[in-house]
Amino acid sequence: MQRQTTLAKKETVTRKWYVIDAKDVPLGRLASLVAVKLMGKDKPTYTPNVDCGDYVIIVNAEKVYLSGNNKKLNKKYYNVSGYNGGLRTRTAGEMIENYPEEMVERSVWGMLPKGRLGRQIYKKLFVYKGEDHKHEAQKPEVLVYKK
Repeated sequence: MQRQTTLAKKETVTRKWYVIDAKDVPLGRLASLVAVKLMGKDKPTYTPNVDCGDYVIIVNAEKVYLSGNNKKLNKKYYNVSGYNGGLRTRTAGEMIENYPEEMVERSVWGMLPKGRLGRQIYKKLFVYKGEDHKHEAQKPEVLVYKK
């Protein structure tokens, strides 16, 4: 007897909404958990060439935890404008202080596939600095990070 493999189609995918509190959660662990949820790798119907993941809302991005000695001082984030001398360097401490949403988004983006499908998956991520978010109408489930 031959088994049938179930392949998801974008029309038949059912999506849920999850909200994750990033308070005191290590940044890399948070990013990998979110990337798995966004891609749908935790579902039995996962198909690599179809966006079958869920929507994820991250709150309290400024309270994320960075492990390691002096990572807030030593870890660097780079932006290049394209002009001569247009390299901008910021430390992880500056990023948490001024741009916590961007820091979390960058870490999640690093764990997603690159290309057209990856950009489509990335659009289902919503990161907020404080406790509040504007997606209450979707009735998101609370997803708890387990150590």
